[in-house]
Amino acid sequence: MIWMLLAAQAAQLDPAAMTPEEKAAQLQSSAPADPKAGLPAYDWWSEGLHGLARDGYATVFPQAIGMAATWDAPLVKRIGDVVATEARAKFNARPVDAERRIYEGLTIWSPNINIFRDPRWGRGQETYGEDPYLTGRLGVAFVTGLQGPDPAHPKVIATPKHFAVHSGPEAGRDGFDVDPSPQDLEATYFPAFRAAITEGKAGSLMCAYNAIHGVPACASAPLLVDRLRRDWGFTGFTVSDCDAVGNVQLFHHYRLDAAGAAAASLRGGTDLNCGTTYAALPAALRRGLVSESEIDTALARTQAARRALGIAYGATSPWSRIAPDQVATPAHQATALEAARKSIVLLQNRGDRLPLKPGVRIAVVGADADDLGVLQGNYHGTAVAPVTPLDGIRRAFGAGNVRYAQGAVLADGAPVLVPETALRADGAAGLRAEYFATHDLAGAPLVTRHERRIDLDFNRAAPVAGLGATWSARWSGELVPPGPGAYRLVVDVPACWKYCKAHDAVRLWIDGRPLATGAVAKGRIEIPLTSDGRALSFKLELDHSSEDEGIRLLWEPPADALRGEAVAAAKDADVVVAVVGLSPDLEGEALSVSVPGFVGGDRTDIALPFAQRRLLDALKATGKPLVIVLTSGSAVALDPQAADAILAAWYPGEAGGTAIAETLAGRNNPSGRLPVTFYASTNDLPAFVDYGMKERTYRYFTGTPLWRFGHGLSYTRFAYAAPVARISVVAGQSTSIRVRVRNVGARAGEDVVQAYLVPPAGAGGGLTTPVLQRQLVGFSRLALAPGKHGEASFTLDPRRLSLVARDGTRAVEPGAYRLFLGGGQPGDAAGVWVDLAITGTRQVLPK
Repeated sequence: MIWMLLAAQAAQLDPAAMTPEEKAAQLQSSAPADPKAGLPAYDWWSEGLHGLARDGYATVFPQAIGMAATWDAPLVKRIGDVVATEARAKFNARPVDAERRIYEGLTIWSPNINIFRDPRWGRGQETYGEDPYLTGRLGVAFVTGLQGPDPAHPKVIATPKHFAVHSGPEAGRDGFDVDPSPQDLEATYFPAFRAAITEGKAGSLMCAYNAIHGVPACASAPLLVDRLRRDWGFTGFTVSDCDAVGNVQLFHHYRLDAAGAAAASLRGGTDLNCGTTYAALPAALRRGLVSESEIDTALARTQAARRALGIAYGATSPWSRIAPDQVATPAHQATALEAARKSIVLLQNRGDRLPLKPGVRIAVVGADADDLGVLQGNYHGTAVAPVTPLDGIRRAFGAGNVRYAQGAVLADGAPVLVPETALRADGAAGLRAEYFATHDLAGAPLVTRHERRIDLDFNRAAPVAGLGATWSARWSGELVPPGPGAYRLVVDVPACWKYCKAHDAVRLWIDGRPLATGAVAKGRIEIPLTSDGRALSFKLELDHSSEDEGIRLLWEPPADALRGEAVAAAKDADVVVAVVGLSPDLEGEALSVSVPGFVGGDRTDIALPFAQRRLLDALKATGKPLVIVLTSGSAVALDPQAADAILAAWYPGEAGGTAIAETLAGRNNPSGRLPVTFYASTNDLPAFVDYGMKERTYRYFTGTPLWRFGHGLSYTRFAYAAPVARISVVAGQSTSIRVRVRNVGARAGEDVVQAYLVPPAGAGGGLTTPVLQRQLVGFSRLALAPGKHGEASFTLDPRRLSLVARDGTRAVEPGAYRLFLGGGQPGDAAGVWVDLAITGTRQVLPK
C-alpha cells in the first residue's frame, strides 16, 4: 500500500541505534516513549466497532449486526468515516506530545469480519452476519470509510479481525484448535478478509486466538505470510489479539516458554503484540530463536504506520485540522438515526397490525424497553443523548397514552435494571440525583436533577457538565416493590478493564438501614431483601475517584409480581408493545455469566429465555393485540404465533428508541433485511465446536427456518420484472444483469434487491461438500415512491460466479445456472428468475 512504501522510505528510525530491549518495547501494544528515537508513548489499542469506543462521548451507531441489517454499503462507509473523524477530533484535542493511553489512538481495531456461523456465539453481534459476500462488501466499506480517500495519509488505520476461522465458543477460545476443510476455508472463512485486504487496502490485520490445523493463528506463517502477504499482497502490519502471543505457550502449549512463544509469533508473521510477551524477544534473540533482521522488519512495518498517520518522526497529517468539536455533531447523530431506521427488520405483520394508529393507548412491556446497555451493545462509546424504546414511544405517541411495566427479567437468575415504576421521589417516578464536584459529597451539589433510573455510563465521560476526574453523587427517594416477596438487589459498577489502580466506593441505605459500604472490588454488590410490599426509603451514594465506568441499580424481583404489573397494564391498553430479547449482559465476549440458556457470553439455547416466554404467554392471554420488538445481537427462536407483528431491532445505538417508535408509528417504513438465518430451534444446529459448514447458514442449511437470511417485510409492496430471461457468459469473463422494481403499494419505501446464484445440480452436489444451495452475489437498495419504478443492476465478475471445490480450488465452472433477483431468497419474496449459461472451459481463480 502507498502509505507503507512512502512512510518506510521517510521514517527516521535507525534500528542500529536501538537495543533489542528498546525494539521489543516498541513491538508491544503499550509502547513507551523513546526520546532517542523521537517516539512519544503510544498505545496501539483503540476500538471503533460501531462508533469510537471507550474514550468518552461519541456517536453510537447500531451494533455491527444491526449495521449489517441495513444492507447498505455506502451508509456503512459513511459510518466508518464518522468513527475516523471522531477519533481524529479527540486525538487532535490532546497535546501533540501527550502520552496516548489505551483507546486514545488512531489504530482502530475494527471491523470484526468473522463469519457468524452459529447463533450461539455471543460475539456474533460484532460481525456483519453469516454470509461471506455481504460481510466482505460491508467490511470493505467500513475499512475505506475509516482510512479515508488518501492512501498516502490515512485518517486512521483499520484492523480487520480476527484472522482466521474464529467464531466461538468463548469458553476455551484461548487454546482451541480448528480443523476446517479446504473448501470451508476458501468458501466461507477467507473471502471477507481477502476483500478487506485486496479491495479495502486495510493497513493492519489482527490474528485470532485459536489455532488452525494445530498451529496458533498468531504463529502461523501459512496464514500471515503465505496467504496474507504472498497471495493477497498485504504490506501493512499485523497485530495479535490481546495476549494471544502469550497463549501460544500458556494455552496452546505450542512452545515451552515466553521467549519461544514470542519467536514463533514474530517468525510466523505477527508484527505487534497486544500484550507483553514480546518483552521476551531479546531472550529469544540471544538463544537464536529469532534474528535481529526479523525484529527490524516488524519494527519497520509498525513505525511506517505511525509516520503515515502523522504522529511520529516529525510527520504531519492533513487530518490534524479536524477540530475537537467534531464529536457527536448533529450530522453524526443524524447518520446514527438513519442507520437505526434502516437496520430494523419487519419479520412479520399479520393483518397489517403495524403501523399503529395515532392516539392508540400502548402498554410498553419488557426490561429491554428502558435500558441503556441494550442500545449500545458491546465495544461502544458513551452516547450524548440516548433514546430508549420507552423514551421514543412516549415522544411519538404522547406520554399520556403510554404505560410501562417491566414484566419479567430477561432470564431467570439474571438481574435487570430497577425500573422507574419501582422508584419514587418528589411525587414522580424515579429518584432525586445530586452531583458534587468534590469527593465524598462535600459542599453543595453542583447539579440536582430527577433521574428515572440509575443507569449511567461515564466511561471517560462526566455524567453532568463541570465534573472533573473526581466527583460524587447521591440518589434518594423511595423503592416501591411491585409486591411482597424475596428480592435480590444489585449495585453494579462496571470496572475499568485494564490498568485499574482502584475502584469506586458506594454506600447504600434502604429503609434507613446501611446495607452496603466501600469499594466495589468485583464490580457488583448484591443485597438480599425481603419486602412486605410497602415503599421503602432509599439512598445510594457514589464516590468516583477511579476509572470505573458507570453505575447501575439492578434487581431480580418475584416473577409473579412483575408479570402481574404487565398484565394489568395490557388490560388497560389498546395494544401491547413487548420489547423482549437479550442484552450485552447475557451475550458478549468472555462474560462471567452462567444462567439457564447462557454461559461465558455464549448461548446454550437459542430460544427466547423462559422468563420472557412466560411473560408473552400472559400478555397474549389478555386478548390484546401484541407487537414484539426483539432486541438482540443474534437470531432468537420465537414462536411466530406469539404476536401479531414482530420487529427485529438488534442493539440499535443511541437513536434506537426514536427509530423503533417511528417504525411503530409508520413514519419510518422498515427496510432492514436479516444478515443471519433465524432457526426454529437449537436442535437445527450442528455442535457449536464443529466448524464444518454442513447444515450451517442459508447456503448449506436444508431445514426450514423461522425466517431466512435476507428476509424483511415492508409497509408497501414491490413487483419485479426482468428485461431478459436468459444470459450467457464465457467462463472467466464478467456479465451484467439488471432488474426492474416497481412500488405497487400505497407508501413510499425502500427495497433491498438481492441476487442469488444457484449452481447446477451436478456442480452443487458433485464438487462441494456440503452441497451449496445458493449464494448471494449482489445486493442494492432502491427507494421508490408509490407507483414509481427503478432499476437495480449487477456486474457479476468471475469471483462472484465461481464455486469452491472440496480441495479448496476456486474456479468458474461451465454449466447451466440460475439467478434469482428479488427482495429476498427465492420463495420468500417477490422476484424473477433468469437462466445463466456459463460456457467455455473451467477457469481457476487466484487464492
